[in-house]
Amino acid sequence: METINHLNSVILSSTSPPESTKLASSLVCSLAMLDKNKAKFGVAGTIPLLVHAVSYPRNPAAHYLLSSLAELVQFHGNCTLAVRAGAVPVLIRVVKSTDGEDLSGTSLAVLELLSRFDEGLNALKKTDQVVSSMVEVLKGRSMMSKEGAVEILVRLFEESEDCLVDALKLPEFLTVLADISVRGSARAREKAGLLLKKTMEANLDSYTTDGTHMLF
Repeated sequence: METINHLNSVILSSTSPPESTKLASSLVCSLAMLDKNKAKFGVAGTIPLLVHAVSYPRNPAAHYLLSSLAELVQFHGNCTLAVRAGAVPVLIRVVKSTDGEDLSGTSLAVLELLSRFDEGLNALKKTDQVVSSMVEVLKGRSMMSKEGAVEILVRLFEESEDCLVDALKLPEFLTVLADISVRGSARAREKAGLLLKKTMEANLDSYTTDGTHMLF
């Protein structure tokens, strides 16, 4: 715990040089790989510190901080702490920023991990324009980002009919999905196929319910 508290103080300090923050974050990530340490970081208050540090625009250590957060939120208790610390809106802002697709991909990986638990998924569902934000990611170049976005959309569609309806209102949605289902990575193609299946099921449900066709 003494070591963890020291690492926290380095990350928290506004006077720490970027290299020190990067090193401290790397050490957090390494220590957190041991499952029994994950809860200790939660108790020591590391999760809110990481979220707060990531929220600073153009933080030179952002990638290291996000990698540490990704490792820590695999523990359910830390996921709850991250959501309560405002991680979802912070990560969405990073995804939508122009600081680089590398950061966007890592942020989406953290959001995907958060979405595995009810707290994270509920926070995502309450996020304004979350579906359109994920579709914008699908239109980008980073395959890592696309994999995270399609995974998040699958979870959102499973839990919220409103999210599916929001997606169907976007004219580019089906075109983007079709492209990923053909040219994406194996993981992205699989998830895009699930999304297309859910879209078609919703389309058929609409047709049989009121005699109208939502999409075609």
